[in-house]
Amino acid sequence: MQEIRFHGRGGQGAVIASKILAQALFFEDRYAQAFPTFGAERRGAPVAAFVRSDDKFINIRSRITTPDFVVVMAARLIESVPVTDGLKEGGLMLVNSDLPAAKFNFGNTAAAGPPFRVITINLNRIALEFGLGTEIMPLINAPVLGALAKVSGLVKPESLIRALPDFIPARLADNEKALSAAYEKAGNQL
Repeated sequence: MQEIRFHGRGGQGAVIASKILAQALFFEDRYAQAFPTFGAERRGAPVAAFVRSDDKFINIRSRITTPDFVVVMAARLIESVPVTDGLKEGGLMLVNSDLPAAKFNFGNTAAAGPPFRVITINLNRIALEFGLGTEIMPLINAPVLGALAKVSGLVKPESLIRALPDFIPARLADNEKALSAAYEKAGNQL
């Protein structure tokens, strides 16, 4: 079983991204589930969304506490939300930021480094390049999925693009281009 946890702010698209990912995994003949958790339902409030994927039926219905992958859609959340909690040793964290991974403090000593891999990509820039959202709130759900597909190998970008119209029917072509651009950009980070 693969478990993915998204951390974002309300309005960024974490919940929609989790649903698109689950649908794309389903298209690849995998069992998948997606569900969110959030406190105050308002734009900008911290949001978490979860995806599980397996080649057999998934009976678990709880929050994901030991993810294989963590996606941080707003880097400032690292300062206030325990985004690394439970991330498996050897796991992968994808952070939406133009800062290098070494600039983030995950509670590790400078010498040791975190027991997981951290990849940073400025997904806001990619979203804005394709007119998705505004400077204040770029809509990065499609780009984050493209980057996640590349760095994780969880899902094919074609499956994500196939799932997009079910959840993001507006500006579909721009979302597809942003997803593909993020996929390519993430390839440079490997």
